[in-house]
Amino acid sequence: MNTFPWGEASATGVGSHPGEDHAEAVRVVFGELPALPYLPELPARGVGADMVGRAASLLVELAVEVQPSGWRFTDRPGRDAKRARDHLLRDLDALEEAAQGYEGPFKTQVCGPWTLAGAVELRHGDKTLADAGAVRDLAESFAEGLAAHVAEVRKRVPGATEIVVQLDEPGLPGVLAGTVPTASGFGRLPAVEAPVAAERLRAVLPAGAFPIVHCCAPGVPFTVIREAGARGVSLDASLLRRRDEDVIGESVEAGLAFFLGVVPGTDAALPDVGVVARPAVELWRRLGFSPAVLASQVVLTPACGLAGASPGYAKAALAACRRAALVLREDPGE
Repeated sequence: MNTFPWGEASATGVGSHPGEDHAEAVRVVFGELPALPYLPELPARGVGADMVGRAASLLVELAVEVQPSGWRFTDRPGRDAKRARDHLLRDLDALEEAAQGYEGPFKTQVCGPWTLAGAVELRHGDKTLADAGAVRDLAESFAEGLAAHVAEVRKRVPGATEIVVQLDEPGLPGVLAGTVPTASGFGRLPAVEAPVAAERLRAVLPAGAFPIVHCCAPGVPFTVIREAGARGVSLDASLLRRRDEDVIGESVEAGLAFFLGVVPGTDAALPDVGVVARPAVELWRRLGFSPAVLASQVVLTPACGLAGASPGYAKAALAACRRAALVLREDPGE
């Protein structure tokens, strides 16, 4: 019996799309990914549509603005914070129109707290990540704002049977390894211990949703993600390392879903569906798990966001993932 919100042989996208026409992007998503559509992000629209600005616009009682060095906390929201909020509201309006009559699971995604803490600067100092108290305050504010965002998505997609919430954490491996640069760029911020990283991540996971964590950087911290309470992990299949397969196997046995990026995020020749699906099929075969659960526990996606792709390629990449997902229902041993 499938214990995941989506049906067998599902595909979805990571999040970002090319161009500035959100209404068109959301139509493409619903057209190409009927099993697990999502709210696309269009960073080409500029400041406020970027991953960090979009997430910062959700913060409650923590104001931000853009400085030459990037996003920074301030006493009152700047015009760029308002622009970010306006982008999101327009996106939700377009989503509401496109989702009329839709029934099924729906995914939304937002920058996670650790990547956000490594990007947003304090009012008069270093990055938020440098101050444990500031990280705690950010996580609490973000948790409240994310919960409100998920509630709004539910309102805009009344036919959603479950909301899948993806936290984008490309910065998490660096946070754990102590490789995040200071604001000056001349030093590195101290590493965060794994239990603390898991605790802060757990604190922002919205109740009543199906949380997954996306990490497109090498060294995906599977154990931290699982211990935080995430129900799935999203990653580029090309980053799978043989030495990680023990912890991957443990994660599969624990019921963690895997969103595997199997086509490039920028324009490239797309191979046939068997080649696209091969990384998932071969991983399952090496780990020795039953083929019967492959098509439900694994969801195929592009390797990363599609912001750098052409509109035509973005649509083709999503279609390739959708068709390749059907291969997962076949017996890998055949």
